[in-house]
Amino acid sequence: MPTRVLIVDDSATVRTTLTRIFATDPSIEVVGTAPDPFVGRDRIVALKPDVITLDIEMPRMDGITFLAKLMRHWPMPVVVLSSLTPEGGDLAMRALALGAVEVMCKPQSRLGGGLDEISVRILDKVKAAAIARVRRLDTLPTAQVAAPTFDATHKVLAIGASTGGTQALRHLFAQFPSNIPGTVLCQHMPANFTASFARGLDEIAACEVREARDGDALHPGLALLAPGDRHLLLTRSGARYVVRLSDGPLVCRQRPAVDVLFKSVARAAGRNATAAILTGMGNDGADGMRELHQAGGHTIAQDEKSCVVYGMPREAIAAGGVDEVLPLDRIAAAMLTATAGAAV
Repeated sequence: MPTRVLIVDDSATVRTTLTRIFATDPSIEVVGTAPDPFVGRDRIVALKPDVITLDIEMPRMDGITFLAKLMRHWPMPVVVLSSLTPEGGDLAMRALALGAVEVMCKPQSRLGGGLDEISVRILDKVKAAAIARVRRLDTLPTAQVAAPTFDATHKVLAIGASTGGTQALRHLFAQFPSNIPGTVLCQHMPANFTASFARGLDEIAACEVREARDGDALHPGLALLAPGDRHLLLTRSGARYVVRLSDGPLVCRQRPAVDVLFKSVARAAGRNATAAILTGMGNDGADGMRELHQAGGHTIAQDEKSCVVYGMPREAIAAGGVDEVLPLDRIAAAMLTATAGAAV
């Protein structure tokens, strides 16, 4: 059975563009459209879609208000579409906090029915949302993990995530102490949205978290997030780790890609790296985890029960690159413990 999608957007042009994009994939069926949340509410009841795509800025009722009501009374998978601006990124982060499973920049009419990069990403996000476990958001941990005694200078943590990853990463960073090893992370997310997400992580974390810039030096107490639409690579410059950004092609249909990050960490840090692959759809990160494992790094996958979508961890396990499979609550402590035992 195809995934049944309802499009809620006040722009007739966007509704038409999305309908054309979805028509290119036989596994997706648009069962209806709505110009505002009031019409959308009635069509949800009548049509019972599997997934909703939801605009944020709409007349009569904005998408954030509608999403809050929807998740309280009729929780279901929602892909939020937002403008590609810093303000749109902040709203997208609010939507994820309310329970949206994915965020995406709004397509432009120039896309038509063609499958360019944005079209591919929208299709993938709707498919991921269709199999996501929609759940009430848990409160963040109130206690940090006690940091083992270690010299973090040459150690690296690497983390990759996709669908459901924003909440999983918030959970991890609420537990990490201030003196964590230098950390690099990749969350599948559009440009500008990652800057907002990094600021949100920084607010709850004891360490510093920010969006990576090309040439940034990585050091203990700092976590660098791959910017949306840029690959992040870790390199070695003398005794220092330095990050580089790349505009290379999509890898595993993604940019930034977890595979690109993990493979670079395998080359630069090897046995001094500890990596975790979290919730998400697809196989991005599986090859990189295997290379990290083969290079002597310690690798951890989130378990199925605690994942919103058990795709990326499952593929990494199947590829033979995972040392431990753990629930989300135990991953922060396991990463620090493994790092304390890693060889310099």
